[in-house]
Order: sequence, then C-alpha cells, then structure tokens
Amino acid sequence: MGAGTIVITGGAGFIGVNAAEAFIRDGWRVIVFDNLSRKGTDLNLRYLQQKFPAQCEFVKGDVRYDYFSLLHTVARAQVVLHLAAQVAVTTSIVHPIEDFEINARGSFNVLEAVRQAGNKPLVIYSSTNKVYGGMPDVVCVKGATRYSFRDFPDGIAEDRPLDFHSPYGCSKGAADQYVHDYGRIYGLPTVVFRQSCIYGQRQFGIEDQGWVAWFTIAALLERPITIYGDGLQVRDLLHVDDLVAVYRRAASDPARAAGKIFNMGGGPKRTLSLLELLAFLEQLMAKKIPVTYAEPRAGDQPVFVADIRKAERELDWHPTIDPLPGIEQLHDWICQNRADVERVVATF
Repeated sequence: MGAGTIVITGGAGFIGVNAAEAFIRDGWRVIVFDNLSRKGTDLNLRYLQQKFPAQCEFVKGDVRYDYFSLLHTVARAQVVLHLAAQVAVTTSIVHPIEDFEINARGSFNVLEAVRQAGNKPLVIYSSTNKVYGGMPDVVCVKGATRYSFRDFPDGIAEDRPLDFHSPYGCSKGAADQYVHDYGRIYGLPTVVFRQSCIYGQRQFGIEDQGWVAWFTIAALLERPITIYGDGLQVRDLLHVDDLVAVYRRAASDPARAAGKIFNMGGGPKRTLSLLELLAFLEQLMAKKIPVTYAEPRAGDQPVFVADIRKAERELDWHPTIDPLPGIEQLHDWICQNRADVERVVATF
C-alpha cells in the first residue's frame, strides 16, 4: 500500500497505537512522537516496540514545547498523522489553559514544523464532532431507549455551521480550521477528519472520555458507572480499525484527500444509546449492571450521528464493523488484558 515514513503524534495513545500497527503492516516505517503523559501509553508503546522493534521508532516529545525536535522529526516524513491531544470536554472546562496549549498551540506547532521543514508531507488531522456544538436548533425525538434526529436521516454533514462549544470544542475547532487553512494558504496537503465515537482494542477508557470502553471496563471490574442525563443520548460508533482504514486510504492517495474535510463515524447504520449499550453488556456478561444518574454535562449533544457519505463517495471507504460484534471484541480484549487494564484504571 505504500512504503515511506509516517510520523504519528500521540502515537502511543489508543488510536495512535492501532494506526501505528496498521501502517507498519502496510510496509511503512513509523515514528511515534509522544510525551507518554496519558495513562496506558507506556503499555501501548511497549506493545509496539516488542512487536515491531525494527519498524517502530520512538521520539519522546511534547507538541507544546519540543518544537525543534518536532521539526526534525516531521522533516523525515511523507505523512504526519496528528493525534496528540487533550481529549475530554470535562477536563477542558476544569483546565482550559492546558486544553488550549495542547490542542490549539500544539497543533499550530505541528503545522509550522511541517511548513518550515519544507518537504510537504500529507497532514492528517483528527478533529471532532464537537466543532458543531450542541446543535440546539436540531430537533430530537425521544423514544423508549434513545433520542433520534427528526430531520437528518443521514446524519450531520460537513456543511453544518461550526459552533464551538466548551473549551475543548474551541481548541479542537481552532486546530481544525488552522489545518484546513494551512492547506489553502501554504499549499500543504492537509485533510481533516471530524470524528464521532471511536472505540476498540487498546482503549483505556475513563469516565470523561471513551464511554464505550469505560462502560465495558467498569462493568467487568465492577466499578461505579454514572450516567449524566437520562441515558438516551445516541452516538454513531466507529471501530478503530475502520477509522484507521480511512487514514490508510488517505495516506495511500494524498491527492485524493488533500484539501478536504470529512465527517467520520459509523453513520446512521451504526448507532447506540447509553442505555442500549448497558443492556447489551448485561446480556454479554449475564449480570445486572448498577448505574447512578446525574445532571447532564455541559457541551453534551443529545444525538450526534455523522453523515459519512462524502468519505464513502470521495475516498471509497466504508465502515465494516458493526457495534455489537465490535464491542464484544473490545470486551474480549479487556478480559485478555485484565491485569494491565486494572493497573491503568487504578491510577485515574
């Protein structure tokens, strides 16, 4: 599929480790650029280094502070996959300066490093559906186990007006627009993927981020689960393998992806509410899962479903893993790696 060098910022994170493994299997040399600040990244890095010692290089660095290291690293790349981020809305509300520094300034540093390096690698940016805000004008219909859109059967498309909501939405949205505009102003090949709910193996989910993994982990380890709101909130779920597939598609044909923005999720065929996930986990584990309820959190959307037809049409990409078998795979991975998962969860 291609043989070159790809730099993955945040490459020891959940999406990063899965992307690194897939690109290595495609014949790429991978450079992981990560500060290892997130819990569990040390385990993911060790996994890559043990499994692919010759194909995976590690550069310890922080996109906020280590500009010259970043510059020298991206200068060796044909592709830069920028995943390094602060990933939780709740954390951004408590620590907005740190959120800005990581997501906005860190992404700006990546872009400037790519521009100054002069080799013009493709920059793939992992954005978020939070750039569309709470979408208060979109009518949601309440059902027995979920909310649904009244007027958007195909989901939310890329022409939806931006409405950054929460410090996280602002910082990721600013980076989203910088990445897109650096492509226009400086002629860099860039592509933005506005991602919905990503889940899968090697995800050490916590309450504030990664709800599918967190509910599964908490249910297995008998940790308390809190639902913020009524549990009818719906997301379209995209397995990490399907997400990585679109990254690979973009990297293999940069001209096809460059200059574009894509909404990236499971689409209307792969949706689940919080209550529906819990019901499936109860069936899978053959036990009742206790939960408590609390007030909804700021910035939470009752429903988000991505319209993925643009990516399907222009990148010839289609998700292949449905939520229930995908969650069962995640459950099996947690069971097989229970000791590591328990160790990571105990540190939060």
